[in-house]
Amino acid sequence: MQKEQHLSESSHYSLEILRRREVQARTGLSRSTIYEKIRDRTFPLPISLGAKSVGWIKSEIDEWIAGRIRLSRGTPAPANDAEEGEL
Repeated sequence: MQKEQHLSESSHYSLEILRRREVQARTGLSRSTIYEKIRDRTFPLPISLGAKSVGWIKSEIDEWIAGRIRLSRGTPAPANDAEEGEL
């Protein structure tokens, strides 16, 4: 329990997990496009939730969406995104 509290307090990531259908609804992408972008390393990687179950960290999906908005509008990424090299 203490380790969980430490992760949530020290990490800037939300510990909320989205399932694939939620990711599709939030991004507007199809299942095949999500997995294609994962293969291309242009989309957040899923985390394993069990033998046949995966999910995505909500904050990583939100960051990806924000990056797409910045890219489409030609606005620069904040300094911390530029350092990480993610959009």
